[in-house]
Amino acid sequence: MSYQEVETRDKRGEMDVEERDSPFDVAPDRCGLLSVHLSTDEDSDDGPDQETFNDEEPALPPPDLKWLEELYEDDHRDGDLAVAAVTGKKRRCAETARMFKLRRNLDQLDRFHRQKEDDVLKAREELQLCRQNIESLVEDRENLEDKIERQRAADNSVAVFRLRAQHKHLCQKLQSEEELEGHVNTGLKQQELLLREVEVELGRFSSLRQEVQEEEQVFQVLQDQKAATRLQQQSKANQHLQFKMQHHRDKQAAMLKKAEAECQRKVEEGQANRKIADKYLKETIKRMHRQEAEKEQQSRELLEKRIQAVESLKSNIAATQESLRVQQSRAKASAQKKEQRQRQLKESLEAQGINSIKHMYQQKQLEEIKRKQAEFEERQKSKRVEIVEKILQEGQQEKSRKRHQALPPKPSATDKFPPLRRAREKLLRYLEPGPPSATKERAAIQLRQLSDISSSSSASSDDEDLEETLHQEVDHQSLADSLAEPEFSGLWDQNYKTLLKEKTTSVQTDVKQEVPAMTSGKLNIPAKRVHGKELKGPPFISKPEAILFKDFEVGTMYKKKVVLTNISYVTNHCKLLGVSAQLKDFLSVNYEPPVSLSTGMSCDMQAVFQPLINEDVEGELQFASAVGRFSVPVRCTTKKCDLEVDRQFIDFGSHVVGQTISWTITLTNKGALPTLFSLDTSTCLSPETSQTQTASQVSADACRQTSSQNTPSDDQSSPVSMGTGELQPKQESQEHPEASATGPEVIPETCVSTDVHVQMDQSHSDSGDISLGNVREGEIGPFESLKLQVVFTPTIPGEAKLDFHVKFSDLTCKPIPIQVRGVAVSVPVCVVQSCIDLKICMFDRLYQDSIMVQSRASTALKLTFEVCPEMRKHMEILPKTGFIQAQSSFNAQLKFLPRSSLSKDAKKLFDSDTGVLEVPMTVQVAGQVKPAHFTVHAVVTSSDLQFDRTEVDFGFCSIHRLVKSSVRLTNLSLLPQDFGFLGVPEFIELQPDDGFGTLLPQETLEIDLMFSANKAKEYHFQLSCKSGINRDFPLSCRAVGVCPPLQLSHSLVQFGATAVGDRSTAVLYLTNLQTNHNQSMQPVPPVVKDAVAPVAPRLFSFILPEDSDISITPSAGGLLPGERCLVQVTFRPRLSDQDIKEEALRLLQRAKSLREKELERNRHAEHEAKKEVPVETGKQKKTSLIPKSSKASDGRNSDQLTESPSPADIQPRSEQYEEARASLLYAFTQRYRECTVPCFVSDGGPEDDRRAQLAWSPVNTLFLKLQCPAVQPPLVLASNKGKNVVDFHQLAVGEQVIKRVTVQNISREALDLRSSVLDVHGPFSLLNALRCIRPGEKHTLVLAFCPSLEKKYCEILEVCSQKMTLEMTLCGEGVVPAVTSSHPGGLLDVGYVLEKESTSHVLKLQNSSAVAVGFRVLLASLSPSRPQGGADSVAFLLRTYTDSQVQPTVGTQNHSGLSVFSVVPAEGSIAPGQSLDVAVTFQPDHPSVNYSDRLTIELMNKSKVCVVDLKGAASSHNMYLFGGDLLSVPIESLLPPLITSQPHLTAESELMEKPTNPVLVTLRAGYSAGVFTPAVRELQVGCIRSPQSIKESGEFHWDNVASLQQLGFSVEPSKGTVEMGHRCTITVTWSPHSGYKPYEVVQTCLPLTLKGNETIVYRVTLMALVSTAAD
Repeated sequence: MSYQEVETRDKRGEMDVEERDSPFDVAPDRCGLLSVHLSTDEDSDDGPDQETFNDEEPALPPPDLKWLEELYEDDHRDGDLAVAAVTGKKRRCAETARMFKLRRNLDQLDRFHRQKEDDVLKAREELQLCRQNIESLVEDRENLEDKIERQRAADNSVAVFRLRAQHKHLCQKLQSEEELEGHVNTGLKQQELLLREVEVELGRFSSLRQEVQEEEQVFQVLQDQKAATRLQQQSKANQHLQFKMQHHRDKQAAMLKKAEAECQRKVEEGQANRKIADKYLKETIKRMHRQEAEKEQQSRELLEKRIQAVESLKSNIAATQESLRVQQSRAKASAQKKEQRQRQLKESLEAQGINSIKHMYQQKQLEEIKRKQAEFEERQKSKRVEIVEKILQEGQQEKSRKRHQALPPKPSATDKFPPLRRAREKLLRYLEPGPPSATKERAAIQLRQLSDISSSSSASSDDEDLEETLHQEVDHQSLADSLAEPEFSGLWDQNYKTLLKEKTTSVQTDVKQEVPAMTSGKLNIPAKRVHGKELKGPPFISKPEAILFKDFEVGTMYKKKVVLTNISYVTNHCKLLGVSAQLKDFLSVNYEPPVSLSTGMSCDMQAVFQPLINEDVEGELQFASAVGRFSVPVRCTTKKCDLEVDRQFIDFGSHVVGQTISWTITLTNKGALPTLFSLDTSTCLSPETSQTQTASQVSADACRQTSSQNTPSDDQSSPVSMGTGELQPKQESQEHPEASATGPEVIPETCVSTDVHVQMDQSHSDSGDISLGNVREGEIGPFESLKLQVVFTPTIPGEAKLDFHVKFSDLTCKPIPIQVRGVAVSVPVCVVQSCIDLKICMFDRLYQDSIMVQSRASTALKLTFEVCPEMRKHMEILPKTGFIQAQSSFNAQLKFLPRSSLSKDAKKLFDSDTGVLEVPMTVQVAGQVKPAHFTVHAVVTSSDLQFDRTEVDFGFCSIHRLVKSSVRLTNLSLLPQDFGFLGVPEFIELQPDDGFGTLLPQETLEIDLMFSANKAKEYHFQLSCKSGINRDFPLSCRAVGVCPPLQLSHSLVQFGATAVGDRSTAVLYLTNLQTNHNQSMQPVPPVVKDAVAPVAPRLFSFILPEDSDISITPSAGGLLPGERCLVQVTFRPRLSDQDIKEEALRLLQRAKSLREKELERNRHAEHEAKKEVPVETGKQKKTSLIPKSSKASDGRNSDQLTESPSPADIQPRSEQYEEARASLLYAFTQRYRECTVPCFVSDGGPEDDRRAQLAWSPVNTLFLKLQCPAVQPPLVLASNKGKNVVDFHQLAVGEQVIKRVTVQNISREALDLRSSVLDVHGPFSLLNALRCIRPGEKHTLVLAFCPSLEKKYCEILEVCSQKMTLEMTLCGEGVVPAVTSSHPGGLLDVGYVLEKESTSHVLKLQNSSAVAVGFRVLLASLSPSRPQGGADSVAFLLRTYTDSQVQPTVGTQNHSGLSVFSVVPAEGSIAPGQSLDVAVTFQPDHPSVNYSDRLTIELMNKSKVCVVDLKGAASSHNMYLFGGDLLSVPIESLLPPLITSQPHLTAESELMEKPTNPVLVTLRAGYSAGVFTPAVRELQVGCIRSPQSIKESGEFHWDNVASLQQLGFSVEPSKGTVEMGHRCTITVTWSPHSGYKPYEVVQTCLPLTLKGNETIVYRVTLMALVSTAAD
């Protein structure tokens, strides 16, 4: 059972409870009081039969007790209900029903009591609120009265009037509130009264309430006992079913072993067959290779042939072009000659005074006419052949029809149809080619006829053009000359002019019938507006509407009075304009026009008609008025004969020989002219008169068929055929309007003449029994009728015929044909229906029909119906004997009940194979020798419905799913049968149409049986299929319902329409229905498990189909008893690899075809270029080599193009693969798939042995059905080849890289884009905002990746729209950069440099990581974060001056503002495994020894490679001294010196204003354990390398060196030479002498002279002392 069904059942149960709780016995009476009908003890003791309520109205409908009765029926079937402890007897159903009914009514009474209490409380609150309003209104009124008194005292009348109005309004409100208080008070009293009555009722039923409570307690005890008993029975049944399932499992295991053995045998056989197939496959492959080689050879030969054909074609084209040039030149010359002739002709005609333009135009017209005439003759020849073919075909049909007729032999066709033969000979003579003049005349005649009847027949466009041209040629000929010779006999009896006039009259008559406004004498004029009103129709009406002079005589004067009435909206006048030209000689009008006529006024006039010729005349009287013209029609008709008969075909029917029957025909003259008539039977019917007969009156069926076949070809026939076949019917329809109104069809002349001659031959032999009456001729006067009698006296059995027509002396009246038919029969008694067909009948079904016997005898006769002995068990006629009266009919009842023994009883009459039954029957008539025979026909068939099997076994079925099985139902009958399955249990469902339908004869229908077990038990049931004739066909079914240990919350998941690339997720729950309690406390489910095994966890596993778009999480796991697991099902529609590869192949083939077309166009262009550009003979051989090479290259390209790859050659993620995927996405429409995912459940949990194989039973398997619709994605990736993975690859930590991804809207709607939130602490970020994109637009997403740690990152970015979510996977890897420097860091001293010169030092950076690393070089002097104004200098100045180790980071800088240190490059990137040189340049612009800076090499992630302190010095001379103590601040500052008593000069300060530079050298000797340690200091003398230096070396020397030794000082060397670019070290040593006193400072001063470009003298001061702590 599905989740939805469980919810539905729960809802139905709730609805039932609500219905049971609904009140039935509480209803308000007319006074609003409550009528509660309860049964009390007194009521129950009134009589023995009164066990329930004694209500006036039915307190509880019968359906409410139905469920209670069913409950007690179950109790009685169980037989184990407990006995009540109080009474000791079983409770009856009526007593229990009484208890429930009392409880319901008591509860209802309590609810009503609470409702009344609430009503009383509401009324009291409303009354209190009303009284509060009254009090506030009274207080307001008193205040208002005080105000009125004050204003009155103040004599403020305006305020008094205003306050009085307010007082009046307030009094009205107070009055309404008081009235409302009264109403509320009255309602409160009524509510309190009702409450008291209800409380009285509650008091009355207090004892009854206690009794009901006791009965409920007893009933609850009974229900508990019953539940315990049923629980015991269920446990026993479950144990029995468990044993049975164990047996079934053993049996199933044996079957499984057998199936495995069989499968192994089949596998071995398959391997053997595969080896044989491989052998034959190799032979087939060899044969295919051989065939391919042969095909390739043939293709080469074919290519050579084509090349030869192309070369020959080139030569032919050249020859053709030459011939075309010659022809064009000839045509041009001839055209020039023709123009010259025309010009000469024009000049000659103008010289003669003739209009040359008109003459030349006429010549062109004549040439065009001749051309059209030639075309017309060609078409006429082709149509002649068609006519001859039709004539021959008609003759052949006539012969075949005569051959098949069962008539005595007739003369030959050539002798029998002389008119037909003559007509055919004339037609053949006409079709022979004659002289052109005769042909032209015939064509002109036919075209005139076509033009006369153009309103009713359509000719081709060529005939119309020819008509115009031929009319111009033959207008001058006379009509008699044009009608030279008729083409067919009978078509040209009347004069052409008369015919033309009649046709014109008929056309006008048709037009007048179509336009009733003209026939009524009203003139259709456009509507006019008079005084704002629209005037429709003529302004005057005449009475009568048309002036009619009917049946006039020549020489007699006729007068008519006409009244004209003004019907316009204005005063009008009427003026006679005149009479039509046709009536001027015969009609005069006496009319005095009035001056003016108001609306509705009339005037009279008199029309006088005096005919002079005996012809019909029509015209009109024309008048003029102020509004417009109008006319009154005038018609004058002569006396005519209009004759008709009431019936032209008489059928006497069948009559017995010897009888006489007569028929009267009425001949009526509707005209005013008398005429003579006569009945003529000697002549045959003419073709003209036969045209008016209807289809039922034509005797020859073949002629009717021929006419129907020739009718469609009339529109396409030649003018000759149209003139002969359509002109005559028009004429006759005009002469006989009544006959044409019946809808006669045009019959070909050949058929008419054939029928005429057949009637002529048979007229003498068939008309003997039919004769005419005494009146055969006479005169019929105007408006007179005569009776003509026809008598039928049959003498010989058979058919009698008589054809005659009525002739008249008036030539304008055509003869009227009349046909008479009759049949003579000899037997007076016969069966009307000689063959009774009962159609298809079924066995054991009764069929009836009526047998009608007709008697023509003059006396009553006795009838006896006889049935053959073989059919007496199956057929019967009632009554068997009867009397039929004279000249009447007798009906007998035929009953046919075919039984199954029909094939044995009537073997000769019944064919058992086909089921055909033919029974001859006889009717014996007294006094008649020959009995009446008739035959009964029937097809007898079976009425069985057959199933393809007798029993359906559903096997083991879970209670949570449906099991489907199909049976085939076959209808064995020859008749369609209705069927239906009745009494179907609720756990079975039949489809289609719920088991109802109709089976056609011999049809087989597959019926699906869907079984859904609602309980865990065995099912044995039978389905009954009932046919439409109430036959039952049973079908046995059995199944075993099982309850699996696990349950899915839903068995069907219907995903919404999901775009390709998107995903849809559904959440399910998988629950273990078992509990941890003892199994005996729960109903044992009939599943395969151990008998006494403890409740163990169950393992489950979802098995997904291969190549599926579905993923389930978790797909496997285990559930403890009572545990529930959340299962997430995700549907991700995608395109299959096979479809993508096939699409890639298609795209490659299309690209190949396009390249082939392009190559073909290029070859054609090259060929055309070679033909146009002439090539020199000397260079011809060289240029001829180029086409060959191009051909060879084209051949290679074609060979490459012919090699089409296979789908396996296309690799995923390749360019072709991604293009094909994008193409499929753009062309994707929709896709729908369904799949069923099984969930296998183990029989038990894992035991101690983990390696043991668990048992998985198919009985416990759950099934999940998924419906997955996929649609086209509205949003696709337009960049990155459609890949949804954005890979940033490896990137150094701290660096940032940006990539752009483009999305496109391929839907028809605008999409609002939004994105998911990326991890704010992650490396990925979206830099731009999303917007709404219209259909077809694109949007670019800017993504950044900046890793902070050394690890791999992956994150999903969701781009959401209204219809889908596009997921993009962002991935990248952070790598820690490994960059080393050639300098380890610390101090980098670039040495001394001459001012305004430079020196460089190179630092080498090595990248050892796998990614490119960016770096930048920072100088402290250029850092924007460095404090301005020298903050570190101020810190230095505040330090102790004696600290000689203090050195600022940024020292002296150039005066020009440029940095003294520069670095190239300042930033860049180092490729993986590569190195880069960074050059540091020192370029000072003034002398100083305090140049310093700090260089920091930093990566993009802010990590430092190295920090180098740069130091340098600049001098204006090439010689310098370095060393000694610091004598001044190591920075240049504008501040005054801190110590004024001591010099603030450095050791090598080059000051031009002083002759010497002071240098201080402090020597500290050590003393330890009575031993002195000498003090040693070093000074450096250097020579700067410079291209500007004159000398390549320098010299130095000390003065007064001897005086130093007395104080213990020694200097080595005392003098020397220093090469350019080198330094020389001077060592100064001090050792205390023997008389040295402790803490005594020894000091001396001596000069040091340096000679280079210039001579510099340094005043060196040596200061020595002894320190107990050596430096």
